[in-house]
Amino acid sequence: MNTPEQTRRQILAPIERISEVLFGLIMVLTITSTLSIAESGRAEVRIMLIGALGCNLAWGLIDAIMYLMACLTGRAEERRTVLAVSRAASPEDAYRAIEAALPPVVAAIMRRDDLERIRVAVSKLPITSERPGFLRDDWLGATGVFLLVFVTTLPVVLPFVLFSDPQTALRASNAVALLMLFLTGYSFGRHAGHHPLLMAFGMVVLGMVLVAITIALGG
Repeated sequence: MNTPEQTRRQILAPIERISEVLFGLIMVLTITSTLSIAESGRAEVRIMLIGALGCNLAWGLIDAIMYLMACLTGRAEERRTVLAVSRAASPEDAYRAIEAALPPVVAAIMRRDDLERIRVAVSKLPITSERPGFLRDDWLGATGVFLLVFVTTLPVVLPFVLFSDPQTALRASNAVALLMLFLTGYSFGRHAGHHPLLMAFGMVVLGMVLVAITIALGG
């Protein structure tokens, strides 16, 4: 049985994990798809491998930093909500601050007594003058984001290490990438409430289109 600490929330939601995997796949495919089989030798394959790993390493770090920034921004918004509720000139002002912080579907069904209970509870929260900082889960989440983007590279580039023939390696790499896109789309469909198989095939098509656009734009 999970402890309260384990069940309170996931560090990265399933959709966040799926998004990072998809991003990593798109990035590595933009590198492997530009490899010219007719003109490529081991030296060109080595350069491509370094480029693919380096690209996803860099974007993994960037994504991790963006995740940390989002965590800090979210915590600052929570603090502003607590201050707005605690310092509201009237209960109605506090209710409006609470409703603004809630998802629209939840705010729409909140009654006055529900809002009042929340107002009283929030008003009792301690207010510190300290600016919001990073928590342990923020660093764990950022590490997870980085690893998802970077590790996604490995299955796609592994065929270029295992096979000496660039053509065989590229075909195997593309097959692995398409399979990963399919599985990513299937998982996304399950969590998003859509038909998993349709989303799986749609993700394969979307991935191929995004790669084509990125390559065409010089990415």
